[in-house]
Amino acid sequence: MKNVEKMGALDIYVLEGGIDLVERVSRCFDRVDVNIIPIDDLAISPAPAAARRSVAVIGMQAVGGGAAMLDQCQRASVMPVVWVGEPLPSLDLAAHADLHVLPLDFTAAALRALVTKLAERIVAPATDGCEANPFVARSDCMRALLQEVDMFADCDTNVLIRGETGVGKERVAKLLHTKHSRRSRGAFVAVNCGAIPDGLFESHFFGHAKGAFTGAASAHRGYVEQAHEGTLFLDEIGDLPLHQQVKLLRVLEDGAVTRVGASAPINVHLRVLAATNKDLPRLVADGSFRADLYYRLAVIEVYVPSLQERGAADTIGIFRSVVGSLFSEELLATLPDMPSWLGDAISQMRFPGNVRELRNLAERIGVTVRQMRAWDRLRLEAVLAHAQRTQAALSARTGAVARWDVADRTRVLDALATNGWRRQDTAHYLGISRKVLWEKMRKYQIADPERARV
Repeated sequence: MKNVEKMGALDIYVLEGGIDLVERVSRCFDRVDVNIIPIDDLAISPAPAAARRSVAVIGMQAVGGGAAMLDQCQRASVMPVVWVGEPLPSLDLAAHADLHVLPLDFTAAALRALVTKLAERIVAPATDGCEANPFVARSDCMRALLQEVDMFADCDTNVLIRGETGVGKERVAKLLHTKHSRRSRGAFVAVNCGAIPDGLFESHFFGHAKGAFTGAASAHRGYVEQAHEGTLFLDEIGDLPLHQQVKLLRVLEDGAVTRVGASAPINVHLRVLAATNKDLPRLVADGSFRADLYYRLAVIEVYVPSLQERGAADTIGIFRSVVGSLFSEELLATLPDMPSWLGDAISQMRFPGNVRELRNLAERIGVTVRQMRAWDRLRLEAVLAHAQRTQAALSARTGAVARWDVADRTRVLDALATNGWRRQDTAHYLGISRKVLWEKMRKYQIADPERARV
């Protein structure tokens, strides 16, 4: 117990498998700063900051006790896993040292000791990942961006980070956080606003009290509370539905959050950084994004330039940095410098996915060179040709999907107007379920006129 208390907040995700695990785990960690979070399956993706302090406790009956199934689930989980139950006789635990198994009659001490052991491997002070892999900023536009980051880092003002997909908006957010002398000691909690289940928004963002609903065996701190004295990063903020925008705005204005099932508000002091690749002013004009939330978030705006705007110098610099990071000191000492033909080929390519796409290609080439211990031109040209074919195919598919989306959005809007924006009638008119209609409205950012006036 003592070691667990020293670790700070810890999230324990529990998948029962019909053996009352939630209640038993809750009793084992009573009076400890631990969030017990019941889950229905392994499709759990905690915020990046939270993933470093999360452990799963899973009943074997929920997935079966065979070696193949446990290995598959172990790989699917983004957290260390404690398995509870009696494994099948065919499972040789000695051959699976990475599996951590407790019997059905486990003791509280045994569970606490194992969770502590796993958590100690993943709980560590936040580091500035940007320093270990610094920004390449040879272009004027990137130098200007980093100057803005330096200017606005050491303040509590909210910042909206704009830029295309894959340009590194989250890295800019982390840099703003780590350069803040006081906030950097707090948590950096990143949330993908487009991936929050509609019915679980309040529980995820605001937390819940013990007993707030079936399965809430213990209190849970939401994203907002986790970011107290730190930074809350709202990625893809343009994908947040209107009715959820209202709830988020209230918390930001009040500086307090009330957990689901509780009555007393909890004061929070945090900085909010939001990121989007969408034109928020246009969404405000269309009525699909609240103007008051936009002004609350965009006190300061910074723009992250695309790779094309940054130019060849940054492109080659990033490529060299990623490739070089994959080489050992021994290989670096014996391998010639990157050939000029490869640099020329990379500089002439276009990367719609920006830095994310470039890094993917650089890693592929770096691994190839590392394994062959040579800049094999024939082999690397084949890698480049494959990347270009894939890029062309994706571009064609994206264009086709975009044209289809426009047509489908128009069809949904016409049906809503025809049926007076009554969703049940509209769904029946379109021959789809009400749930499918709701998903289409969310996907296409179609705002209900009545909710838009809230």
